[in-house]
Amino acid sequence: MIRAASELTRDLNTPSRAIYWGDFLGSTMVGYASMAGAIMADGWLVSLGFGLVSILTLYRASLFIHELTHMRLSAVPGFWTVWHMLIGIPLLVPSFMYEGLHNTHHMRRKYGTADDPEYLPLSHMKPWTLPAFVLISLLGPLGLLLRYGILAPLSMVIPPLRTMVWERFSGLVINPDFRRRAPEPAIARHVRLTEPPAAIWAMALITMVATGIIPLAGFLTALAIVSGVMFLNQIRTLVAHLWDNDGAEMSVTAQFLDTVNVPPPSPLPALWAPVGLRYHALHHLLPGLPYHALGEAHRRLARELGGASTYAKANRSGLPILVSELMRRSMGAGK
Repeated sequence: MIRAASELTRDLNTPSRAIYWGDFLGSTMVGYASMAGAIMADGWLVSLGFGLVSILTLYRASLFIHELTHMRLSAVPGFWTVWHMLIGIPLLVPSFMYEGLHNTHHMRRKYGTADDPEYLPLSHMKPWTLPAFVLISLLGPLGLLLRYGILAPLSMVIPPLRTMVWERFSGLVINPDFRRRAPEPAIARHVRLTEPPAAIWAMALITMVATGIIPLAGFLTALAIVSGVMFLNQIRTLVAHLWDNDGAEMSVTAQFLDTVNVPPPSPLPALWAPVGLRYHALHHLLPGLPYHALGEAHRRLARELGGASTYAKANRSGLPILVSELMRRSMGAGK
């Protein structure tokens, strides 16, 4: 399957600069314009409408952090810098919080083990952990403000605190037992470039809200939108895998079958799993393939391998099916 995937998609490996820039900049502009509309709207219903549009589009723009982790930055010059200026710094999610960690999730001998920062055996946990897993994400923006606006500056003068901040609060991870190791040189450089401006922005934001320069109502509206972005991402994370592993090392086939594709015809996954993440199982087969090529790659593989193949077993029809499957397995584990 891996060989077939590689051979059938060899011509799809080059990122389209036009697609990357057009998609990202369009999503970002609509997202911030809609956020402004939600803040200034006259009436809660209009504000809610603007807010939902802002959540969906800023969510899409923020998920380019996944592409930054896998692509050669020289393939789309300037994209890393502009993404940080428009999304990474303003939303307090610089790419170093994903770089070097997400790659571990793709390592064959670490996927699904205690060393995987992006894996939690939800299928083997109590049923109440599923809603708790999703709802905790609503506190994400406050956690990021605390991490960058308070802990980051304090950690510059308190070395033991710096160690804790790096090990426990410097990664977009879901494994609570994971501790981040010291960064490699390339990632350390990204930290030096992006953590200080993120900390300055967080401190300025806290100060402006505390002094009334930014009205509290507008700040809370923006905070609710960013919480919505993180909530939507957590729902996507909840159904990105089947979470069946109990910590043991898995075969390549088992890893693939623990991961999910949600291909067409349903259009809704394009909203809750955008930027190619509806093809998550395919992405685990070909992690370097640009997001805009995954749809064509899936069609080729489905046509070549057929409906009875291992590849087809990773496909699901939509979000309700995935959630019900996970709940059923979790309830079985609870019993």
